[in-house]
Amino acid sequence: MSFKYSKKVMQHFMHPKNVGKLKNADGIGKVGNPICGDVMWVFIKVGKKKIKGKQKEHIKDVKFKTLGCAAAIATSSMITELAKGKTLEEAKKITRDDIATSLKGLPPIKMHCSNLAADALRLAIKNYQKKK
Repeated sequence: MSFKYSKKVMQHFMHPKNVGKLKNADGIGKVGNPICGDVMWVFIKVGKKKIKGKQKEHIKDVKFKTLGCAAAIATSSMITELAKGKTLEEAKKITRDDIATSLKGLPPIKMHCSNLAADALRLAIKNYQKKK
């Protein structure tokens, strides 16, 4: 099977952003796909900032660790870029399509990677909120 990755996917695969584990992460999300073997961890640090006069929780820092294919690494990198600085409510709304669009497309057979990345972020947020 042959498919072509966009230039943006290859950039995020070859030079991923926000790789690593956050010490004392406020929330951790882990997802995996037993069929393809991809495993992703997303780590978040939450801060507070004033938005329209109200204190809102936002993603102050975010990192990831991923074992998987080029698309899994690229989507993990992109979710961190999309989530950083967003309020928790905004970050929870990031979809697989937002990730794929930001990467200038993914082959249909690799769209499950963008699902995993979005799910890992939501699980990290859920993990944080559960601890509060």
